Amino acid sequence: MATATATQQRMFIDGQWVAAADGRTLGVINPATEEVIAEVAYGGRAETRRALEAAARAMPGWMKQSAWDRAKVLKKTADLMRERVDTISRTLTMEQGKPLPEARAEVLHSADTFEWFAEEGKRAYGQVIPNALPGKRHLTMKHPVGVVAAISPWNFPVTLQARKIAPALAAGCTIVCRPASQTPLCLIQVFQCLIDAGLPPGVANVVLGPAQEMADEFLENPICRKISFTGSTEVGKQLMRGCADQVKRLSLELGGHAPFIVFPDADPEVGAKIAVTGKFRNNGQVCIAPSRFYVHKDVEKKFTEATVEAARALKLGNGLDAGVEIGPMFEKKALQSTQELIDDARQCGARILTGGKKSDRFDKGYFFEPTVLTGVPGSAKLMTEEPFAPVMPVLDFSKIDEVIQQANSTRYGLAAYVFTNDLSVAWKMAEGLEAGIIGINDPVPAAPQCPFGGMKESGLGRELAHEGLEAYLETKYVALKLRD
Repeated sequence: MATATATQQRMFIDGQWVAAADGRTLGVINPATEEVIAEVAYGGRAETRRALEAAARAMPGWMKQSAWDRAKVLKKTADLMRERVDTISRTLTMEQGKPLPEARAEVLHSADTFEWFAEEGKRAYGQVIPNALPGKRHLTMKHPVGVVAAISPWNFPVTLQARKIAPALAAGCTIVCRPASQTPLCLIQVFQCLIDAGLPPGVANVVLGPAQEMADEFLENPICRKISFTGSTEVGKQLMRGCADQVKRLSLELGGHAPFIVFPDADPEVGAKIAVTGKFRNNGQVCIAPSRFYVHKDVEKKFTEATVEAARALKLGNGLDAGVEIGPMFEKKALQSTQELIDDARQCGARILTGGKKSDRFDKGYFFEPTVLTGVPGSAKLMTEEPFAPVMPVLDFSKIDEVIQQANSTRYGLAAYVFTNDLSVAWKMAEGLEAGIIGINDPVPAAPQCPFGGMKESGLGRELAHEGLEAYLETKYVALKLRD
């Protein structure tokens, strides 16, 4: 049995842990200490091509296995992830920065995703279609799309790959995973769970290296039949253009700029706590994080006061330390871009109520104070660009139609949030908001059994739920002419 115990910093290709062909490595940095915690193999197109070829060789055998046999591997993987949650989550925190409880929740959510698709793979149903002529029969059947490339970012390094690996394998596809080079260690540990669960060689592979170089191989190599990408809208558009040459299948989960709307019928102090939870989870480095907070004028004062108090009370520190609620930002560049957003908002007339700068309490690490602002005009970059930062602009509104128009005013449509106890208001918002995910009194809506994805420039297709399985299946129509 393959083991990553001594080679956990390597890539996994065709059932073997391997180094880069030229021996290159890349350091993984702990954002809380700025220390290099591991050196990982850093490959390129050659390794990506080898992984695609291995996946192609493994494809016929894997797709011929029954859905029940594939489910056993996925279910065992979920069980092993739960058994090893302490180790994986600690690694996740060290390389990504989020507090340990958040890392633990991510690993357990991902284990649930593997278990969900273990069962959902058994429900890749075709159908028998009524015939119009006596001698003909019509039916459909499902067929795996083929070898898949999975590209994911650094903010949820386990969850975002699990949402691709689990349904692809359940559908009978094989896969090549390219995680962010800065956060590969926890996914490598998940791959060890897959291996120990009995995954055949070549069925799932993980490669590390330059994003553009590897993406080019995925785009140009006809072995790769589908790319599933989570990341920025700009890169998603580049992949769409690249996929056109081969009419390659593509799933995109892209950027967001989620509104959070507070109505006067609900308790503003409770709403503030929910808002702070949603905004500052993973330091705001979440694609579905609320980014614009529209609060009814009748409760704006109470909401804002409670929000500032809750934000100031958040404990900032190393994610491994007990009681820490906010860890460091992911990298130094994120600190700089956050400060630029705040400075731009201030120049546009915004007022900072708390935070607004890099924390001066730490000698090292990328720590930024949770920030709340008011008076942010629509022209500020904070209102138009995906912030991905611990910055919370509070705005006001008075009419429901007005706030729906404001909420829908960006090119994004991934998520939206509403805080209300009025069923009529909740229903109108659910119908009126242009977002693929709408959380009503729920700041963390994602669940394996529910579809996840966006509208407008926030993506194509859906992950999770039954839709997540369908994304890896083709529908074949069979027409049968009976003999007389």
